[in-house]
Amino acid sequence: MDINQFNCFISVAQTLNFSEAARRNYVSQSTVSRYISDLEKEFGVQLFTRSHRDVIITNEGRTLLPYAIEIVDTLGKAKKVIKQMHDGGQGRITIGCDVTSLSFPSKCISDFSEKYPDITVDLRQIDTASRSIAITDGEYDFCFMPRDMLPESSGIETIITHSETLSVVAAKDSKFKGRKNISLREIADEKLLLLSESVSPIVYMEIMDLLQTFHISPNIESTFDDLITMYVAVSSGIGVSVIPSSIAALTSSSYAESFPIEDADTSIAYVMAWGKDISNPAAKLFIESVKKYAKGEDNVYGL
Repeated sequence: MDINQFNCFISVAQTLNFSEAARRNYVSQSTVSRYISDLEKEFGVQLFTRSHRDVIITNEGRTLLPYAIEIVDTLGKAKKVIKQMHDGGQGRITIGCDVTSLSFPSKCISDFSEKYPDITVDLRQIDTASRSIAITDGEYDFCFMPRDMLPESSGIETIITHSETLSVVAAKDSKFKGRKNISLREIADEKLLLLSESVSPIVYMEIMDLLQTFHISPNIESTFDDLITMYVAVSSGIGVSVIPSSIAALTSSSYAESFPIEDADTSIAYVMAWGKDISNPAAKLFIESVKKYAKGEDNVYGL
């Protein structure tokens, strides 16, 4: 038995016409007759009685019909699921994000999830210490991170996604209230509340390099391993922070506000990285979604 036999049987049962069944299935009438004959031999019963003018389905044929329809429908569903799995329409992707990579992957994931709702997206924060192994051994399908944080490995491919500028974040009632932007020199005497070097090494080093360029000795009050705790400290007026502009925009509220830095080039390039031998079909679809938004060096947040 094959699916073509069942398709032709269903068509004959529904139309009681061999010629119409042949037309519906794009085969000759003799092929339809052969398929029905083969099924009758297989089941050992007569499925139709035929005369020169009429085709009548037998009780055995009526009994077989719902099973035949179910078989054809089930096979069709199986083919669709298998194709979706092969093409990436169903499955799972795991994405790792550096703590400062928020806005860009957020819009990519949103777009991707809308287009492929049956694909599960597992989002995690990157473990900085093991990022190279995590990318190449398949722990993550993709990692978003500053370009300078990218480990050296011939097994990793990347695409430049965007650049981030840095902004100062201060309590709502700080001395910078009402300003559109500020100079880096203006925070020389401020207590700094920064994301720790272990959590965000590239951003931390970029801030230190900028302060050194302006001959500012950093007055670091505290470092933090998470954004929420740092935000609470900033909004409480304990000090000011310097963070990527997209994160600053997210944390600005009735308790804190952000100020672009006006007198320095603070842009940091970000990338999405993945293993060259990636085979996950769902992951391949995600690459296309990211390419839709990635604009290389010209895609700069905060400018």
